[in-house]
Amino acid sequence: MARLLLIEDDLTIRNPLVRALRERGHAVAAASTAMAGLRDALEDRPDLVVIDLGLPDLDGRELLRMLRAVSAVPVIVATARDDETEIVRVLDAGADDYVVKPFTAAQLDARVRAVLRRGPGGPAEEDPTVVVGGLRIDPRARQVSLDGAPVELTPREFDLLRHLATRVGEVVTKRELLTEVWQIPYGGADKTVDVHLSWLRRKLGESAQQPRYLHTVRGVGVRLVSPEVQR
Repeated sequence: MARLLLIEDDLTIRNPLVRALRERGHAVAAASTAMAGLRDALEDRPDLVVIDLGLPDLDGRELLRMLRAVSAVPVIVATARDDETEIVRVLDAGADDYVVKPFTAAQLDARVRAVLRRGPGGPAEEDPTVVVGGLRIDPRARQVSLDGAPVELTPREFDLLRHLATRVGEVVTKRELLTEVWQIPYGGADKTVDVHLSWLRRKLGESAQQPRYLHTVRGVGVRLVSPEVQR
């Protein structure tokens, strides 16, 4: 049973969703404002948070940024806008997934289960631990360490690094990363890959100008290599 927090101000949407998600076996709490939702997320530590973008006291993207500054809890954003620009914005802000209004409880439940399967509470994975130089990636525990020290990654950052780890030494295109990591089967959203690569590089103690593990191949993609391997 997953513990969910639904941050939605519209009673006609919130109450039916809470009932339906509870019927599907989840423990669901709800908040009607951004600040109340942020407080509940930090105090109650839910397994996943659903954020409506159109909140009365604060824009949902701003709430997402505030939450991301203090927590790696998986987040699904609910938006009435289905254009690519809006989708890229919420993913860049740190969302793990999104649903477009109007949506059913069954659709949201499927998204919740998919996101949680990628998290630490998901089923055990068969992928072996990957070691690249001083970088150790354990898919089963969803843990990463660098030179023996743990590296705290968001679920999306971990998925990105894990996918690159399945192709060590190979150039992985941004199109493939969008398809396999973000499940966006179309082009035009390279910026979301660039943003997450920047965040990942920062946590690995490197930059695009001085890479150690993540090397950009201009106009093609990125590859994960050991620092000992010559470019």
